[in-house]
Amino acid sequence: MTYSHSVGGTTWRFDDLREVMAKASPARSGDQLAGVAAGSDAERVAAQMCLAAVPLKRFLEEALIPYESDEVTRLIIDSHDAAAFAPVSHLTVGDFRNWLLGEEADESSLKALAHGLTPEMVAAVSKIMRVQDLILVAQKVRVVTRFRNSIGLAGRMSTRLQPNHPTDDGAGIAASILDGLLYGNGDAVIGINPATDSTAGICELLKMLDAVISRYDIPTQACILTHVTTSIEAINRGAPLDLVFQSIAGTEAANASFGISLATLQEGYEAGLSQKRGTLGDNLMYFETGQGSALSANAHHGVDQQTCEARAYAVARRYKPLLVNTVVGFIGPEYLYNGKQIIRAGLEDHFCGKLLGVPMGCDICYTNHAEADQDDMDMLLTLLGTAGINFIMGIPGSDDVMLNYQTTSFHDALYVRQVLGLRPAPEFEEWLAKMQILRQDGNRLQLGRELPEAFRRALEKMA
Repeated sequence: MTYSHSVGGTTWRFDDLREVMAKASPARSGDQLAGVAAGSDAERVAAQMCLAAVPLKRFLEEALIPYESDEVTRLIIDSHDAAAFAPVSHLTVGDFRNWLLGEEADESSLKALAHGLTPEMVAAVSKIMRVQDLILVAQKVRVVTRFRNSIGLAGRMSTRLQPNHPTDDGAGIAASILDGLLYGNGDAVIGINPATDSTAGICELLKMLDAVISRYDIPTQACILTHVTTSIEAINRGAPLDLVFQSIAGTEAANASFGISLATLQEGYEAGLSQKRGTLGDNLMYFETGQGSALSANAHHGVDQQTCEARAYAVARRYKPLLVNTVVGFIGPEYLYNGKQIIRAGLEDHFCGKLLGVPMGCDICYTNHAEADQDDMDMLLTLLGTAGINFIMGIPGSDDVMLNYQTTSFHDALYVRQVLGLRPAPEFEEWLAKMQILRQDGNRLQLGRELPEAFRRALEKMA
């Protein structure tokens, strides 16, 4: 089906819904690289106005990637909840935007709607929303998940403590963990990106994290961010594995480039469930995503990168994850060129994930060859905190010495807690107070003046 819209005497024509979506996307370098972006601001506006008039039902009738050739499309269509969709099924994309911004769209109605929405629907409406719209709607939605604590509650923001080390050195990792805990970080997860991909090495790291969490009775969970098949093998070897990790994308071909399929993820999910290590819940999958991943694998099918990203959240949603993290600026300036594009993408991803019922976090980051700096990250951090982000990253000095990129530091989490009054997960907050590490009263933070006795004794033994 073709689409058209006239602006100022010029009629713009689009071959199909996929082209309307791509041309309506706010400017970003990845879509330009793929050759799908609007050729001018005028064409972009025409595509956005055309998109606003498209009925939401159309996305169930016109697949952007064919049902027959893509298992992610089949997942989206086959799992669609028509009853949940009914309250908004008569709306166009533009009408849906207005509904989302109105009072009728509250926490309960948006939660009930989540499984009635497809990724393409939420991606479409995000393309005609301003930054403040993305924030206003996202902050209405709470997606709460549990393993050993409760993540995503109102007024809370969690952190992943990321103690990466270029050689997986145990002492270096331990020092970063201690540093992060003393700044109140780590309630989302203590998660290591390993330098090794050997199963034996992964098992040793899992044992180390399990020993730390068990010894100090920390109400959090651990994860080694290795391939899902390596996690399955680690479980088979008896390693103490809490969360199963995998990077995912929004097309079957892109996921194949990661060496996975939906069946592989199901196997990992079931292996994780067999461990029965959660004390409060069984949300045990940790997924990472990022705009541009499908394009980088030449697996985007002519679909714009933001819509491909939203489709990844349908994959995540199937496995009831604890954490989903858009690593927004990590993939590089070929896909998100500068700070403005990174900020917009982070807010889009958070908005789309939350509407789909996914527990969204964000690695607020950039690489050193992007036209971005820490001021841009401060802006995105503040905006996402206002929008109700579930979790962010915490890294010593905001500089990951293993992955070689810039993200948020332990101190950045304290900044958001002070400015916005956001607290850690309640179980973790109680532990921080018990250990005399951190107490929070509204926007007022009080860090402990001395090293906790348990930590002091451990350091003395290492000396």
